[in-house]
Amino acid sequence: MKKKIIASVLASVMVLSMVGCGTDAAAQKEAETATTTETTEETTTDANQTYNVGVIQLVQHPALDTATEGFSDALKEKLGDQVEINVQNASGDTATCATIANSFVSDNVDLIMANATPAMQASSTATNSIPIVATSITDYGTALGIKDWEGTTGINVTGTSDLAPLDGQAEMLNELFPDAKEVGIIYCSGEDNSLYQANQITTYLEDYGYNVTAYTFSDSADVATVVQTACGESDVLYVPTDNVAASCAETINNVALTAGVPIIAGEEGICKGCGIATLSISYYDIGYAAGLMAYEILVNGQDPATYEIQYATEFTKEYNPVIAEALGIELPDDYVAIEMEEEAE
Repeated sequence: MKKKIIASVLASVMVLSMVGCGTDAAAQKEAETATTTETTEETTTDANQTYNVGVIQLVQHPALDTATEGFSDALKEKLGDQVEINVQNASGDTATCATIANSFVSDNVDLIMANATPAMQASSTATNSIPIVATSITDYGTALGIKDWEGTTGINVTGTSDLAPLDGQAEMLNELFPDAKEVGIIYCSGEDNSLYQANQITTYLEDYGYNVTAYTFSDSADVATVVQTACGESDVLYVPTDNVAASCAETINNVALTAGVPIIAGEEGICKGCGIATLSISYYDIGYAAGLMAYEILVNGQDPATYEIQYATEFTKEYNPVIAEALGIELPDDYVAIEMEEEAE
C-alpha cells in the first residue's frame, strides 16, 4: 500500500478485499488513481475538531508494532494535528487489556484501535457504543463468537485481518519438506484464533499425507518444555500467527534449532525469530488500512457494524537466511530473504 494516500478508504478497499479476490495490477492501479481523483475534495474536516484515539496493543513484537505504526501513519496523514493517538501496551496480559479498554471508555475517546484478538475482545466488552477498529485479527467470527459469519460484525467493531492463506502455508511446508512424516503444530491454548488456524491447516496437511499433532502451551512459562516434546516427536513444526508464540520466538528457536527441527511460521515476525520460511502478509499494510477505516468512521460517519472486514491479497514467500544456513537447507529462488538485524559487536 502506498503512503501519502489522499483519497478515502475506498481506495484501500481496492487493495484489501476478501482473500482470493485480487484484481489485475494495471486495472487496480487505474482504479486507485480514479478513486483518488474523484474523492479528493469529497470530505473535509472541521479545523477545530480534535479526535482522541486510544490504541490497545496486546504485546510488543515486530508484527503488532508495525501494524500500530501503519495505523498511526494513516490517521496522521489524513488528520495531521487534529488527531491525538494514545498507544498503550498490555505486555501480553489480557487483564491489562481490559484495564486499558475501561480507561479509554472513562476518558470517552472517539475511537479505540485494538491490536490483536484479546485487545479487541476486551474493548468489545468495555463498550458497545465507542467505535472499535481492530487489526491483527485472524478470524473475527471466531474471536467474537459470531455464528454464520458473513463479513460484518453487526456491532461497534470492524477492522482488518492478518489471515494468510493456510492452504498456501501447507503447500509451502510440503514443497520444502515432502519427505517429512510427522508435523507438529505449536500454539497457545488461550488464543482462539490460533486454534482456528491449527484446525484449518491440519486438514490441508493431512491431505498431503502428513501425521499432524497439536502441542499447546498455556503461557510463556511452559513454551520450552512443550517445544522440546514437539521436537522429539516431529520432523517439522508449524507455528501459526500467535501472539504468545511471537513473544517467545527466541525461546522456541533455542530449542528447535538445537534439535535440528525446522519451523514453518504463520507470519514474518515469528519466522524472523524461529522459523525457516513463511507465506506472509505486510502488517504495516493491514495497520494502515485500519487507519483509513478509522478515518472513515471518525470523519464520514461510517458505521462499524456494517463496515466489512478487510483482508490482505498480497502474500510473499520469505525465508530466514540465518536459520536456513544453520540447518543446511537451501530455499528455492522464489523465496525472499528476510532482512535480519546485525548482531551488536
